[in-house]
Amino acid sequence: MLKALLLLLLIPPAFGQTKPVELRIAAAADLQPVLEAVGPIYEKKANVHLLVSYAASSILASQIISAGPGGPFDVFMGADFYFPEKVVAANLADTGSPIPYAKGTLVLWTRNGSPFTPLQLSALESSDLKSLAIADPEHAPYGRAAVEALKALKLQDRVKDHLVRAENVGQAGQFAFTGNAELAIISKTLAVSPKFKQSGTFVLFPFSSYNPITQTAVVLRSSAQRDAAHAFLNWFLSSEVQPHLPDLGLTPVK
Repeated sequence: MLKALLLLLLIPPAFGQTKPVELRIAAAADLQPVLEAVGPIYEKKANVHLLVSYAASSILASQIISAGPGGPFDVFMGADFYFPEKVVAANLADTGSPIPYAKGTLVLWTRNGSPFTPLQLSALESSDLKSLAIADPEHAPYGRAAVEALKALKLQDRVKDHLVRAENVGQAGQFAFTGNAELAIISKTLAVSPKFKQSGTFVLFPFSSYNPITQTAVVLRSSAQRDAAHAFLNWFLSSEVQPHLPDLGLTPVK
């Protein structure tokens, strides 16, 4: 996975490098395995230190808006268009609209050895199902997509009494990973990460069952590192990264 990118880690730092620039990133929870994979590559390539805070997109947007100019972040990478757009509407972004950087995919995940293996979406119709974890649809785009998919597949009434709501998609995955939920509706980024891939299995929801998850980012206009922030997003959008995103559970935007 990402062999071409990982080779960059073998390149020694340039002689006489200055102290790394610190770039503070507010990132949606589904991005944790993605940025943990590509972040070290960019840090070495660009002499940048990424300080990443993960949470539900709405929580991060609210923190940014509440803080106003001079807030704690340089970049906000959301899991949809809506929450970064709220930052734009608050006149806190340095672009007129959020910047799309990837598209997400919704999956159903369960642990190895679960009563629902081999896993199929029909597990959601089982009378044996006792617990299904989803991210809070009010705060997390993947939670909202989960509700859309359940409604589209006419499964909402069947599972409503078994839902376990998590703060974000990462926590929803953790509930199923630890056995506190039998199934979880999560992002493909989590499902294909080493931790979840080794411990469980997943199936895709039909793309027609939920609105496209277009993930977007904004650079904060009050950031002292705006050039470095845009350089990072440009790199993420480049041919150096985008073709490798499917390995990490995302679909390129280009």
